[in-house]
Amino acid sequence: MQADYESGTAAQKKIDEAGSQGQDVILVELVNNHGATTGVLEKIAAHKDPGHLHRAFSVFLFDEADRLLLQRRALTKYHSPGVWSNSCCGHPYPYEFPFLAAARRTAAELGAPPAELREAGITQYHHRDAITGLVEQEYNHLFVGLVRQPLTPDPDEVSEITFSTPGELRRLRNSDPFSSWFETVFRAAQPTIRAVTGAGNW
Repeated sequence: MQADYESGTAAQKKIDEAGSQGQDVILVELVNNHGATTGVLEKIAAHKDPGHLHRAFSVFLFDEADRLLLQRRALTKYHSPGVWSNSCCGHPYPYEFPFLAAARRTAAELGAPPAELREAGITQYHHRDAITGLVEQEYNHLFVGLVRQPLTPDPDEVSEITFSTPGELRRLRNSDPFSSWFETVFRAAQPTIRAVTGAGNW
């Protein structure tokens, strides 16, 4: 079935009223190769080998100097702890608009909402995390935007942030580990990154 998308609050209420989600259970939206919803599954179960294709999002945010905001994932994260990745990523609630989920999670993780957010397409991938053995099999909605407010990252989600030029990003990638999905989502989002920033070197 195709999802009837709505706001995160309304989507979460629908799940709770249906009794599909317990207090400590987080569900993700399973999809087929065309992005049509096929069901829901507990988040960690969806990431166990061999993985289940599910909806996700990735956000790339830039400051006024066209520098890319990177975050180092908290060491307490169950998946890919302590590695650098894009500005924000996550999973919509089942039946939640991916755009709204991306804006919601950006504000929650970084302490400030994006000043602008533009859709940047969809990419699909299957990557294994060398640290945990968990699998990222995702139908990923990409977004590119701007950040203009001071950031106060949530320490449970983010251990460190930095703004990087293209050269600084290359040097960081040569010296530090990045998430298994970073290269895939970064390359897929590059046309929109260049359109939003107006910087051809990205």
